[in-house]
Amino acid sequence: MDASDLRIFQAVARAGGMGRAAAVLNTVQSNVTTRIRMLEQELGAALFHRHHSGVTLTEAGRRLLPYAEQMAELLAQARLAVIDDGVARGALMIGSLETTAALRLPPILSAFTSAHPHVDLTLVTNTSACLITEVLEHRLDGAFVVGPVQHPALAEAAVFREELVLVTAPGVRDPADLSRQAGLKMIVFRAGCAYRQRLEAFLAMRGVVGVRPMEFGTLGGIIGCVGAGIGVTLLPRAVVAADAREGRVATHELPPAEARVETMFIRRADAHLSSAMAAFLDAARPAPMRLAG
Repeated sequence: MDASDLRIFQAVARAGGMGRAAAVLNTVQSNVTTRIRMLEQELGAALFHRHHSGVTLTEAGRRLLPYAEQMAELLAQARLAVIDDGVARGALMIGSLETTAALRLPPILSAFTSAHPHVDLTLVTNTSACLITEVLEHRLDGAFVVGPVQHPALAEAAVFREELVLVTAPGVRDPADLSRQAGLKMIVFRAGCAYRQRLEAFLAMRGVVGVRPMEFGTLGGIIGCVGAGIGVTLLPRAVVAADAREGRVATHELPPAEARVETMFIRRADAHLSSAMAAFLDAARPAPMRLAG
């Protein structure tokens, strides 16, 4: 068993069929079928159940797959280490919370892209839960998420500190009145959003239960619906400061323990620290002027 065997095994497992894996690997199906049969003979165990629509992993195959994926990632990291000559270049995939991307990242990204024009930087936004999974599964090089994360496979550093506030329609003067509002909704990002989880806990602790969520994919949509009186949300104060000043929404302070939240930058602890990532970490390094709240 060698790395090429595991690469073919991984391709078949992902594709769900010998023919589909052959197309991905740019080879013929007979070669894939023979290599899988030889690997099964060497290991003394069937790795796939064959059926008319393709293949599925056996229990032995499911146990082998994580090792095949680790081997593939290790080889990829080895290649990156060899070709990295100390100059920041190549692709860099970074994830971020929608609020962080809107509020904190523009000056960082502007400075980074100006200083490192040979880095192809891509920024994607998602919830904290989804971003953590994407980093763990090597689909993102790093991400800004709500912390703490405390995962053994991840390195994390606090980058921003935010103050959360309850955001309501302008006419709401006392958050206690929310318990008497019929049909109250939480205006939130989809499940996996850390701010959404905090809002649910905030309302429950105050006896406001049975509040149904209304999910949005954009920050602007959330703020607009809250301002229209459809429901309430929980967001960093700085994100809604302009809307509050102009009377489109009202903000309500939370107790310090519930208001404080840190945004962390996470990446896999075992990943090669490329020159591009090192430069990005330097650009996003915590500094007093970046710790808001």
